[in-house]
Amino acid sequence: MRQRTKLILTAGSLLLGTLLVSSCSRSYAPLETVPEVDLKRYQGKWYEIASLPQRFSKGCHCTSTEYTLNATEGYVEVYNACYKGGPNGKLSAVKGKAFPVEGSNNSKLKVQFFWPFRGDYWILELDPEYRYVMVGSPDRESLWFLSRTPRIEKAIYDLLVQQARSKGFPVEQLELMDQSCNER
Repeated sequence: MRQRTKLILTAGSLLLGTLLVSSCSRSYAPLETVPEVDLKRYQGKWYEIASLPQRFSKGCHCTSTEYTLNATEGYVEVYNACYKGGPNGKLSAVKGKAFPVEGSNNSKLKVQFFWPFRGDYWILELDPEYRYVMVGSPDRESLWFLSRTPRIEKAIYDLLVQQARSKGFPVEQLELMDQSCNER
């Protein structure tokens, strides 16, 4: 029985090791961000148009984010809100901070909602008038299309999808956000 147990444990360890190595060995082309972001212009309210599914946003409707520059402290205050379960559901909100990555001209930020964890928030495409933006992470697991209005033109949406696809994001998994409660 001991021999069999050792064999099963060894095989299980090898399988687990192989899975870990293969999941960590994904390689992507370098992900380019916009050359620079004016955080004063970026601040304000943004509406989520579409995103890759995230566990923390499951069941959300009418998602919006408000960014407020805290210039004296050197970060951006973040307020994410959505209605859980439907447009008339319960308001769910969380506050966080976004810290510009040195040398990125504010196009890369580290967002923190729960200390000590920080996530990548890279600004990949930005309308020159700051009307819409594509934000993602270098591992291609997070992607958001945001707009200053609850809806964007189909041509702009299609352009963002095309740009995201060219950057290696799984655009077939994008989910459109219900913004019906923000159109009242």
